[in-house]
Amino acid sequence: MRLIDVANQLNEIDKPIVLIYAFNGTGKTQLSVAYKNVTKEKNKGQHVGVYYNAYSEDLFRWDNDEDNDGVNVKLSLLPSNLNQFHSFLSDDPQVIESKLALYNARFKFELNLFEDIEKGIESISFYALDDDDKNNPIKISRGEESIFIWCFYLALLDVDGWANEQDAHLFIDDPVSSLDENNIFITADTIFGQIESHYEKKKIIITTHHIGLFSILANRLFNSENSGRYKNLTTCRILKRSGDGIVLEETKRNVFLYHLHLIQVLSKAINEQLYTYHFALLRQLLENISSFQGSGSSGRVLGKLGFEGVESLMELVNTHSHKTPYYYQTEMMNETEQSEFKKIFNKLIEMYHFKF
Repeated sequence: MRLIDVANQLNEIDKPIVLIYAFNGTGKTQLSVAYKNVTKEKNKGQHVGVYYNAYSEDLFRWDNDEDNDGVNVKLSLLPSNLNQFHSFLSDDPQVIESKLALYNARFKFELNLFEDIEKGIESISFYALDDDDKNNPIKISRGEESIFIWCFYLALLDVDGWANEQDAHLFIDDPVSSLDENNIFITADTIFGQIESHYEKKKIIITTHHIGLFSILANRLFNSENSGRYKNLTTCRILKRSGDGIVLEETKRNVFLYHLHLIQVLSKAINEQLYTYHFALLRQLLENISSFQGSGSSGRVLGKLGFEGVESLMELVNTHSHKTPYYYQTEMMNETEQSEFKKIFNKLIEMYHFKF
């Protein structure tokens, strides 16, 4: 199935809440773009919804001020059609600050406007919390940057004239890059807040490659104390590759442990054909198990399985996982790689008694 066909299929889903799990590299960001184009075409070329995706993050670029040894380092904001709404944020920066407070952010920021204030925000400067004079701007970490950009967009969603006019749908694509596990839970809270506020008025589509985020949201929508108002309005899907195309599959109701789906995919590959990209999926499975155990170390899981030479095994897994990170590859595993892969997979099933 082509991307445009999946976008049309997604548009025809009559549930107001759509939660989609997708492996990286299956095209979920491009699906958000295709969905935008499909819905615009059906509405005489007009935007009818709002989006958060990788293109949203790409509007932010670091100006490292290298000519002056980073004296005035700042996060520049590329012009877009959102600039017309920036004045609402610049008039009240506390709107962004209130979102950041959820993440216990360890920095302060200042919004730098264009000389023509109608053009909106030109850049953002960041400072250490104890820098009262704001004389020493800093470059924040990648994870902190992701948090800030997500909170910036959360604040924009509260602005009159954008989300309330383009109000047919809200499409959120994976706002969890570079975040640690604790911040994944906070991000799930912020997304669920959007669901609570808007599910009766607009369609809300969430796509993610992160099994933890998907499982948290699915559990709240179907199994939490207040799930009664959401579960009959929600559908969960899996975006996956099929041949040269992609498909949007329905999931079994009330099954949200997507490490089991990973196991199904890997089991099928073992029986049919293993490609090197399957190491990326195996690594994701190991990370999910280690996270559940609280160790944070995939290598520790291999040690518990009784393997010797854990470092060399993890090197094999990591090498293929990072070759082209999480992207679909067509390179077949050689015999040695297949042997090691099967040993790890079979030990996991034997040790943890997964049912699939």
